[in-house]
Amino acid sequence: MAMATTTTANALPAPEVFVIDGHRTSCDGGGGALGHPKVWLEIDHDTGFVECGYCDRRFVERGGPADGGA
Repeated sequence: MAMATTTTANALPAPEVFVIDGHRTSCDGGGGALGHPKVWLEIDHDTGFVECGYCDRRFVERGGPADGGA
């Protein structure tokens, strides 16, 4: 049986990352016909980020553990 290999051409694009002030935000997937229902998200204090369960957008708290520019 042949094993599948992953190449760069087959890889999914990286999710969008938003650096925000504060630990609460909302996500609607960009709105419009391609969006999703608005959900409210809270950033985990230990990780410093949260990902939307619908669209995989990542929200990073500015100055938190996941903020590489801190």
